[in-house]
Amino acid sequence: MHFAVLQFPASNCDQDCVHAVRMLGHTAELVWHKDTSLGAASAVIIPGGFSYGDYLRCGAIARFSPVMQAVQRFAADGGMVLGICNGFQILCEAGLLPGALIRNRDLQFHCEQVFLQTANRATPFTRSIPEGRPLRIPIAHGEGCYFADDATLDRLQANRQILWQYCDQTGRLTDGSNPNGSVRNIAGIANEGFTVAGLMPHPDRASEALLGSSDGRWIFESMVAALAEGSKGGGVAAAQSLGAAELQSR
Repeated sequence: MHFAVLQFPASNCDQDCVHAVRMLGHTAELVWHKDTSLGAASAVIIPGGFSYGDYLRCGAIARFSPVMQAVQRFAADGGMVLGICNGFQILCEAGLLPGALIRNRDLQFHCEQVFLQTANRATPFTRSIPEGRPLRIPIAHGEGCYFADDATLDRLQANRQILWQYCDQTGRLTDGSNPNGSVRNIAGIANEGFTVAGLMPHPDRASEALLGSSDGRWIFESMVAALAEGSKGGGVAAAQSLGAAELQSR
């Protein structure tokens, strides 16, 4: 599989994402923000950082980059896109994911390890994550508080589009385990087709034991496994069928 990793002025996790993909035995190539093509990408990763210096607000300028037009087309065709931290912010600004990322509730920048509960394991981004295992993954953001109106939140919950939520070490969703005040402890979501996902924590910074945790590797492994089931779109139909079967079994 071949991953396109976007690179904006002030991206700082692009090489981390390339390294995480290559560790799995697949190829990854940096795509500059002025490029208008994603090449022969099987999937796209929008990495963390401070695109365009976070002027106006995080992701607000990056959404207008020429490369994002290519991402919009790729996503419209069913291509798999993952946004991490600033990438999540960009996806929300671009309208590829609902809601917005606003200032942390304490107005402080947080750089720390957090735990994530996987709320839906039947998706192309979560299918390889062990059941019942909280993920230990770092965050580094000042505007990571996920917010949406109640109607949007209810729709996300009903459609099982909430993929990850902040939790404690035992997997319990608590206010104390929520580092930024995100509504409903939301750390990451997907679109309705489960082809586009974003999360604030950095799986790329938790992709090998040397970094203190390799839990983030399961997210990249999930994408690779989904892509292996089909061409662009990543076996989304199969993942959705798995989700339906899971619900019927309850």
